[in-house]
Amino acid sequence: MAKLERKIGYGFGDMASSMFWKIFSYYLPFFYSNVFGLSLLDAGILVMVTRIWDAVSDPVMGIVADRTDTRMGKYRPYLLWFAAPFAICGILLFTTPDFSYAGKLIWAYVTYVLMMTVYTGINVPYGAMLGVVTENPEEKTVFSSYRMFFAYGGSFIALAAWEPLCELFERSFGVSMATSWQLAMVVIAAACLLLFIICFAMTREVVRTKSVVSVGNDFKALLQNRPWWVLIGAALSFNLFNTVRGATVAYFFADVIGADAHMWLFGLSVLFYSGLFLSIGEVANMLGVAMAVPIVARIGKKNTFMAVNLCLMVLSVCFFLLPVSPVGFFLMLMFQIVISILTGIMSPLVWAMYADVADYSEHRFHTASTGLIFSSSSMAQKFGGAIGGAAVLWLLGACGYVTTDAGMVAQPQEAIRCLWALMSFIPAGVAALAFVAIYFYPLTTAKVRSIAEELRLRRNTPQMDIAENFAEINA
Repeated sequence: MAKLERKIGYGFGDMASSMFWKIFSYYLPFFYSNVFGLSLLDAGILVMVTRIWDAVSDPVMGIVADRTDTRMGKYRPYLLWFAAPFAICGILLFTTPDFSYAGKLIWAYVTYVLMMTVYTGINVPYGAMLGVVTENPEEKTVFSSYRMFFAYGGSFIALAAWEPLCELFERSFGVSMATSWQLAMVVIAAACLLLFIICFAMTREVVRTKSVVSVGNDFKALLQNRPWWVLIGAALSFNLFNTVRGATVAYFFADVIGADAHMWLFGLSVLFYSGLFLSIGEVANMLGVAMAVPIVARIGKKNTFMAVNLCLMVLSVCFFLLPVSPVGFFLMLMFQIVISILTGIMSPLVWAMYADVADYSEHRFHTASTGLIFSSSSMAQKFGGAIGGAAVLWLLGACGYVTTDAGMVAQPQEAIRCLWALMSFIPAGVAALAFVAIYFYPLTTAKVRSIAEELRLRRNTPQMDIAENFAEINA
């Protein structure tokens, strides 16, 4: 069993990544359209193009990481090498230069592509570490749960602090709205830099694998990996669910809920704003992560995946029926808590299933391509983000949504209806796709345990024999 400090240390890595990722997912589209000054069409194309580049670059980074060999390990060194560039690129991403519209658009593309490239450089190796921090498949679920618990903790801190930080810099220091967003990211970036360094210091790689086949054979094995294909489809749908809802929240609160909405909570009148909605969701995500291990131990990974998405479908449809009133605001918060608990259960589950797929690949194809497998999970996440983020912006643009940095404006009814659909029926449809995809997932609990035991014995086999075995499979 791995030491507790290593599980905590591993969690710090995704705490840093998630602080950035949630700000990107929830606030960056709003930043580009309402602060930076891009049109919804241009902002949507920007999000789509840069996220696709980010997704395509993931397998490349996975291949590079699989073939890295240092005394610090295969994947762990990237936490140290990319920590500072990660923080710097985040600050540049939220910087609004005094350029013409064309110049600002170029700046947005350059900084976004740079940020996502660096994000890939640190996050793909970090994710692949889950395959080498322990040999035990059940303990990988535990490591994954620590990872996601700390990830949601970081998300809670970032989302709860984001709007207050922006307001603090804007009102107390008299800076512009654009500058306040930049300074808020400076604070978040400094925290992420520290967390990545701590993660590097507290973790170790205990499983030593070495890729002894060509890159072409790695890709050939990947394309023949049926569980990988099924999980990619299911995970992409799940990430699309999260992205669509998350990217809509800032718009939904600005134009449906309003800036001065209050609800009664424990006998107190509480301001109901997007930061509260999102940050409470992150706390609920943490509760879901804590529930993941016992639930998976009882009913298995596949059944848990299916049950969660079925519940997400029902709750998303019911969200549409909630009234815009103090009672409705309270119910919206309750729905957010339950939905977030469910997505919290899903998050460590997906990563643990990718670890199982990596073991299946090594067992079936005799190729230790853990980084390539885990990069595909990041690729699915980013494709989901690309499609979801761009779709939200394009749908709003098609429905006549009015962008402005001058405060609230009256939106056309078609745009309001679109916002409601983006918070209810559209996510429900995506959850249905995830449910259908995972139905065909073939790795049962018994199958995974059998693979893990055979790999434990095989990893003592000389590398030359493994290469010869792979050549026999190709023949």
